[in-house]
Amino acid sequence: MIAEIVALLMFVGPDIKEHRIQESMHLCLKHKREASRQINDNISYKCIRSKAQLEKNIDGSKSIKALILK
Repeated sequence: MIAEIVALLMFVGPDIKEHRIQESMHLCLKHKREASRQINDNISYKCIRSKAQLEKNIDGSKSIKALILK
């Protein structure tokens, strides 16, 4: 399934190491601020609004299978 989402991305160096779906840009920016207070020098966070290929988990929640970046 492809949908437009807001995601919080964690970068280690130039690579995306983790991504989480957020309910809104407001919550994404809030979580980014909280995470940024506890980071090392080579870790950074970014909020994006993008299309993504999603998959359903066993518990019914959705997770990002692939980001569609333009």
